Amino acid sequence: MDKTVEIVIMAMVAAFLGLRLYSVLGRRAEHEEKPIQGRIEPEALPLKPAKPIAEQGDRGAAPRAMVPGVTPAIERGLREISAADRRFDLLAFVEGAKGAYRMVLEAFWAGDKDALKNLCEAEVYDAFAAAIDDRAARGERLENRLVRIDDATVVAASFQAPVARIAVRFTADIAAITRNAEGQVVAGSLTDAVEARDLWTFSRDTTLAAPDWLLDETDEA
Repeated sequence: MDKTVEIVIMAMVAAFLGLRLYSVLGRRAEHEEKPIQGRIEPEALPLKPAKPIAEQGDRGAAPRAMVPGVTPAIERGLREISAADRRFDLLAFVEGAKGAYRMVLEAFWAGDKDALKNLCEAEVYDAFAAAIDDRAARGERLENRLVRIDDATVVAASFQAPVARIAVRFTADIAAITRNAEGQVVAGSLTDAVEARDLWTFSRDTTLAAPDWLLDETDEA
């Protein structure tokens, strides 16, 4: 083969290969910043929500809700109660204590011993019942009204197996009036409420299925 013809053929092959390379590499370079069409990226799987803190902690954790500012001694007592009774919820207890405060007072004012028996331990019930009997002997009756409970604060908590005890200080406004046998007002006024401060202690046997807390001590705060 003539040398000149060989050079021409090699040049044509080189040109052909160059065009092929450009068609692949050159076009890819021109479009490398454009998204590749036809590819479907899988959607990201949703993350599992983290468990609430109440579900993560150990079983000896504090009650589900703590009252801010409690002393270490009170907090320790509440933790011990919570460990013995998994159903214990402090905020629910405080709301229940407010309800019990109202029910006990209204039962005492009305002289309803049956209601008091279901709300109080025996010793406290006996004291209320004696006061009711003494009032009846004098021919007096009460027309008191609990206007509002301004505050209910846990001031002590303890657990001596199996009994849990929590003391609550109540601050309330009470409109009080006492009438004699003739219906005459002998004390108090229903138009002027007075502030009452009471320290009540509630107890519960944690081995019992019933969740009821009973009033087992009363005092002035």
